[in-house]
Amino acid sequence: MSRPVYLGTSEFAATILRRLAESGRAPVLVVTPPDRPRGRGRHTVPCPVAAMAQELDLALLQTADVNQPEPVAKIRETGAQPLAVCAFGQIIREPLLSDRLILNVHPSLLPRWRGAAPVERAIIEGDAATGVCIIRLTEGLDSGPVAMREEIVIGADENYGSLSRRLAETGGELLVESLGKSERGELDFTEQAEAGATYAEKIEPAERRIDPSMPADRLSRLVRGLTPHIGAYLQLTEDERLGVRGCTAVDLDLAAGELAAIEGELFLGCGAGAIRDALRLDLVQPPGRRPMPAADYLRGNAPPSRVLSL
Repeated sequence: MSRPVYLGTSEFAATILRRLAESGRAPVLVVTPPDRPRGRGRHTVPCPVAAMAQELDLALLQTADVNQPEPVAKIRETGAQPLAVCAFGQIIREPLLSDRLILNVHPSLLPRWRGAAPVERAIIEGDAATGVCIIRLTEGLDSGPVAMREEIVIGADENYGSLSRRLAETGGELLVESLGKSERGELDFTEQAEAGATYAEKIEPAERRIDPSMPADRLSRLVRGLTPHIGAYLQLTEDERLGVRGCTAVDLDLAAGELAAIEGELFLGCGAGAIRDALRLDLVQPPGRRPMPAADYLRGNAPPSRVLSL
């Protein structure tokens, strides 16, 4: 049974690495970026894939640029065919692209949501379903031909955390199956259609701020799409933010931007013009504290009557 070289960085990619190991296809080499300072203390820690490789006692190569001669040589020395990549964070260029087949695990139904934030964008835009594709890595951004794909329905209350876990589990299974087919010479590819291609741009800091002039259902999807890894927030004052980790769109007539505490629940008026609705803020996170039910927050805080205007 052949074992690949695996290139990845994120928690999503770490889940797939564990599945490879469980399947008997533990990579002969895992490639990740170098350790980086993280958290308030700025302690240097490995990325999730590097930590998983260490836990599994796998050979690990950490490099800031996989295209440099030294990492290319180390990958070639393994003789592994094909390579597998998921959420690596570095653009793989020549000579590796032409050197051998590279299978990329991408969490969307390509050509829908090519790019950096496909899971977040699928939730935020209200897609009914998403999925995972195994594609051949090419120079284009997630535009290579597709070998395997599986659709996953997005739950009505699903957030990034729960959906990404399901997608990672599916991605791991598809990658194991793809490696087996490749070994047997049975892996076929179908070119992507360019019609309908969309790009999942990286989530910018400004997008995290909740804009109460938008409809409540759109804001609810925003919160779910950014929870728990990035997080959306309300700007209460110039100096104070309130993180929102869980919310529900409700039919309540409040002016856009108005905050109201009603019977132990906290509501935000949303929408513009004649159409008004609201968000019930179910789970909030004050600065420097853990997420908590809004009822607990209200027992110790009196929020402003309005959020700060954009």
